[in-house]
Amino acid sequence: MQNWKEYIVSDPKILLGKPIIKGSRLSVEFIVSLFAQGWTEEMVLKNYDLKKEELAAVFSYVQDLIKDGLMFESPLKAA
Repeated sequence: MQNWKEYIVSDPKILLGKPIIKGSRLSVEFIVSLFAQGWTEEMVLKNYDLKKEELAAVFSYVQDLIKDGLMFESPLKAA
């Protein structure tokens, strides 16, 4: 995957600075929530007129956050 920084930006003037897909008002959080609700890649691409590269960037961004430990609640409890 190419660098997600080409597709994901944050601007305090748009959605209070939430990370969004560049050139849109679609937040990373919103896109991930669609998948959590059961949407397919095809549904997201078609309904929001996105490119596969933009969608891949969303997941690359999230993966980097997880890898860097920025998405964990503290403390995590084992099941």
